[in-house]
Amino acid sequence: MDSITAFFQERGPILWQALIETFQMVSISLAISVVIGLPLGVLLILTRPGQSWESPVIYQFLNVTINVIRSIPFIILLFFILPFTKLIVGTAIGVKGAIVPLVVYTAPYIARLMESSLLEVDRGVIEAYQSMGIKTRQIIWHVMIREARPSIILGITIATIGLIGATAMAGLVGAGGLGDLAFRFGHLRYEADIMYATVAVLIIIVQGLQSVGNRLAAKMKKD
Repeated sequence: MDSITAFFQERGPILWQALIETFQMVSISLAISVVIGLPLGVLLILTRPGQSWESPVIYQFLNVTINVIRSIPFIILLFFILPFTKLIVGTAIGVKGAIVPLVVYTAPYIARLMESSLLEVDRGVIEAYQSMGIKTRQIIWHVMIREARPSIILGITIATIGLIGATAMAGLVGAGGLGDLAFRFGHLRYEADIMYATVAVLIIIVQGLQSVGNRLAAKMKKD
C-alpha cells in the first residue's frame, strides 16, 4: 500500500498530465471527425445506385477515397501527411500536431461506420415517408438517423476506442499523452511501474467507454 501511495506521489502529476493530453486529442479529434464523417456517411447512402441523389461519380469517388485512406496504417499516415499537418496547424508535434492526422485517420472510418448503420434502416419505412412527399432532408434527420441511433452510438464508441489506440501511437512522435509517457518512461528508461500504470489506465478508459456506449445504445433502442 505504501509503495502505491509513493508511486502516485511521485508519478501522479506526469500521469495526470498525460491523461489530460490524451483526452484533449481524443475529444477534439472525435468531434471534428464526427462532423466530417456523419455527412460523408449520409452522402454515401444517398448517392448509391437507386437512392434519392444517385450519382455513380460521387459515390465511387467517396468510396475509393475512403478505402485508400483506411488502407494506410496510422503510424505511416502520421509521417506521410506531415507537410499537410504543418500547413494546417503550423506544427507537427504535440497535441496540436496530432489532431490533424487523427482526424484524417478517423473521419473516413466514421463515415464507413455511419454508412453501415444507415443501411440497417428498413427500406420500407423510408419509402413510406417518400410516398407521403416528405423531403429527403427531413427523411435523413427525422427517419434515417433517428432509426439508426443505437447503431450510430455503437459505431462512434468503436471509433473512439480506435482513436485512443491511435493517440498512443502518436505519442511515439512526441504528441504527448499516455502513449508518449509509456514510450519515454516504460520503453526508453525501462521503468516498468509507469508502463503498467499506463496500461491499467487505458484498460479502465476503454472498458468505461464501451459500457457507456452499450448502455446508451440500449436505451435509445427502447425509445
